Amino acid sequence: MPVETLEERLRKLKELGTFGISLTGGEPTMHPELPRLIRTCRELRFYRTSMISNGFFLQPDLIQTLNKAGLQRMQLSIDGVKANETTQKVLNNLKKRLQWLRDHAQFEVVISAVIGACPPEEADEVVSFVRQLGFGARVLLVHDSQGQLKLSSEDLKAFENIVDKLPRRWPEFSGYRRELVRGRPAPFKCRSGSRYLYVDEYGNVNWCSQTRNVWSKPLLDYTLNDLREQFYNYKTCNATCTLNCSRSASLFDNWRRQPAVTAS
Repeated sequence: MPVETLEERLRKLKELGTFGISLTGGEPTMHPELPRLIRTCRELRFYRTSMISNGFFLQPDLIQTLNKAGLQRMQLSIDGVKANETTQKVLNNLKKRLQWLRDHAQFEVVISAVIGACPPEEADEVVSFVRQLGFGARVLLVHDSQGQLKLSSEDLKAFENIVDKLPRRWPEFSGYRRELVRGRPAPFKCRSGSRYLYVDEYGNVNWCSQTRNVWSKPLLDYTLNDLREQFYNYKTCNATCTLNCSRSASLFDNWRRQPAVTAS
């Protein structure tokens, strides 16, 4: 995708008052103009410029380039320790690259162990390794294509054991994951489409990555009225949603009203 197209979208997001940017994919490190995009984000003065990577293309020289461009945060998720028929994004394939991050990165690194893609005990090993490197550690839950929980009883037990070892992070204080893993709903007032904008490769705003076929609007046509409308728009999938990006962005507005009606 032309870098000029992406920069146009960044300028539009700044015009809408966007607080922070997270570059995702696909895989951002495969874009030849990634450093330029990061520099553009910093020039536009977003409060935080971050990216999500699978880590496979990280090399010391690329990490240094990202430092110079002004990247502030990188997030990675690791599905387990050993590769299987489901995933190659595992610790055994990424250890060297994580060590390069430790040695060269001047930006914050947060790594999530994912429960549900590999044997559950492997998530504990991932968390231990990540913390030994000095990185921030989190735990994520595998969800289905609608963002709903999809775990075995063994996975749920592993989640409970691991999360008790981790310090609580402010976006997760609501404890919604504990409710979900116990089979209980954890409703919230989802502000996606307002506090959180998921912009797909076609330049459309969606509520999130899991609702691309539910609702969308071209970013370049987005207005403050759209932000206002989606702030109050009720999303029927909220009670069992596992997407922390939507939940954390909505957290501080939970006290504000949102009519409990079905979104059109």
